[in-house]
Amino acid sequence: MEIIETGSVDSVPSFRALGVSCGIKQSGEPDLGVMLCERSCNTAGVFTTNRVQAAPVLVSKKILERGSDRIKGIVVNSGNANACTGKQGIRDAAEMAAEAERIFGFEKSTMLVMSTGLIGKTLPMDRIKAGLLKVREGFNAQKGGSFARALMTTDTKEKFLAVRFDIQGVPVRIGAAAKGSGMIHPNMATMLALFTTDAAVSPACLTLALRRVTERTFNMISVDGDCSPNDSVFILASGASGAPLIDSERGPAFEAFYSALLVAATELARAIVADGEGATKLVEIRVKGARSFNSASKVARAVANSPLVKTALFGEDPNWGRIVCAIGYSGVPVDPDKIDIFFGDLQAVKQGAPSGVSDEECASRLKEREIVLTIDLNQGGCECSFWTCDFSYDYVRINAEYHT
Repeated sequence: MEIIETGSVDSVPSFRALGVSCGIKQSGEPDLGVMLCERSCNTAGVFTTNRVQAAPVLVSKKILERGSDRIKGIVVNSGNANACTGKQGIRDAAEMAAEAERIFGFEKSTMLVMSTGLIGKTLPMDRIKAGLLKVREGFNAQKGGSFARALMTTDTKEKFLAVRFDIQGVPVRIGAAAKGSGMIHPNMATMLALFTTDAAVSPACLTLALRRVTERTFNMISVDGDCSPNDSVFILASGASGAPLIDSERGPAFEAFYSALLVAATELARAIVADGEGATKLVEIRVKGARSFNSASKVARAVANSPLVKTALFGEDPNWGRIVCAIGYSGVPVDPDKIDIFFGDLQAVKQGAPSGVSDEECASRLKEREIVLTIDLNQGGCECSFWTCDFSYDYVRINAEYHT
């Protein structure tokens, strides 16, 4: 397996993608992206668990229900979430898909929609329609801007890659792009992710793989503990590689595909947290010795979402008492006298008490851009990895000024 860092969703044969500026963002930055496939794709999607769900989420769900084996592409806008916009928002999301289908010559219910940005504002449909024509012109001229850039809101970096691997000796690729920086919380958040592949995968196996991968990656990240109404993750499989159809979870073909998708999603999830609003540190929380994966993830989430832990990380303060406190209120029955905590390779807590390692030594491990915190509950054989970031002064500034 090979990671192609310069790859993206259009690095996969049969797919193309382009981003343009259509005037949704006052900055003039790219705010409309289109990804198309020359073949009908088997498609799977995972969506926000927030009870308040944005119009594009509801519309895309219905499109997939009509036929998840006939999707040809996705149109996505940034700068406007089309969330909490009532019936008009539903009409606009449906029109956004329909207009894309008309402009690119596709059948009805073959284009999905995604939106991200400010909540409570209706979409400027005249600008989106003009932008779709601009995208078509760009495709025809074989030039245009980055699709990944068109997804960005408060992101400071584009997030994309591709993975190359084999299925039964046939070369296959997975392309990926995502956005996310703030309002990021387990069970997904203000994040969008899109995967393309030329593997042949049945809708059932595609859904199974995406859900399993999401549980291990996008549901294991947190920036600020807020869960958005717009989260969507899609994967489109064209089958263009000629590799044998994967229609069972048993066997090496599914395992090869799942492993490659897991690698791609993990890289994107880490990139989202590393680009967290105002973040100065990427933090991996490893919880070991749990009775179950669910218990491990609950402990990790409690620690990752603690403002006191996150501010201590920003200040490079090895205040492990805050970590112990978060473990205690995680809802997992733990034995305080068995807990071990490590800052990098240094053990700060041994069996629930100070290990004897100095604060200065532990603080030295918090000066790095990437930090690993390990928590060993010493109660079982299950573990998990969870990614978060610190809370800085800039996080407050960015979110205090976001609406205005």
